[in-house]
Amino acid sequence: MTREQYILATQQNSLPRTENPQFYPVGIYGWRKRCLYFFVLLLLVTMIVNLAMTIWILKVMNFTVDGMGNLRVTKKGIRLEGISEFLLPLYVKEINSRKDSPLVLQSDRNVTVNARNHMGQLTGQLTVGSDAVEAQCKRFEVRASEGGKVLFSADEDEIVIGADRLKVTGTEGAVFGHSVETPHIRAEPSQDLKLESPTRSLVMEAPRGVQINAAAGDLKATCRKELHLQSTEGEIFLNADTIRLGNLPVGSFSSSSPSSSTPRQTIYELCVCPNGKLYLSPAGAGSTCQSSSNICLWS
Repeated sequence: MTREQYILATQQNSLPRTENPQFYPVGIYGWRKRCLYFFVLLLLVTMIVNLAMTIWILKVMNFTVDGMGNLRVTKKGIRLEGISEFLLPLYVKEINSRKDSPLVLQSDRNVTVNARNHMGQLTGQLTVGSDAVEAQCKRFEVRASEGGKVLFSADEDEIVIGADRLKVTGTEGAVFGHSVETPHIRAEPSQDLKLESPTRSLVMEAPRGVQINAAAGDLKATCRKELHLQSTEGEIFLNADTIRLGNLPVGSFSSSSPSSSTPRQTIYELCVCPNGKLYLSPAGAGSTCQSSSNICLWS
């Protein structure tokens, strides 16, 4: 032991010692410690309950790797099984149903389908309500399932019906407020065709003629007042085996012989003058209308 170490050792032993030394404890004691344990226990219980609720929700909602519940996420998009309810707007590009089941869109009030452009402006709308089905668009078309033929189209200028046959089954027929342009009007087999205007006149016009044909029946034109047949540049041609004009007065005269007292029926011919008047003339007698354009309908 060196001299310095000896001196230091003797000096430490000669220091006075206190009888009551003071100690300073380190840590949490008392009510603070109990509160800390209580909060730690409460946090542990909360974590256990949260974990249990999370597992229960995952089990009830049927969460899987592909999706949740009836919702399945596939490569082609999202697939829903069963009935689904949307409380907020749904934005999709395409909606398809299964091959063996229809697609049903149901609402308590109405079903509205909107189409917008890239600026967000409404370009088309289809509303299916309890009272009516409304479509608002520039052009509305109905196409056939095979071939895509346009069966019906409507826009601001015209309405086009592209079907081979337009059939009206109403008891009152078809009512048109203005003119109708069609190349052919035909009734059903074994049914009558009737063109009627109850309060106004009925006009049929065509640049190359109007043809009315009854192949297996009679053709009847009836009016209440006057029937006019007019040809401005051509002629009116009546071609039939028998042409009859009913309700014409029948003339008779007495014999020129004074001994004969019974009237004798004679033969009359019906002629027409250039002014359109008809008259009866005894056959063989001098005509009162001497124009060269007299027409004798029958004799």
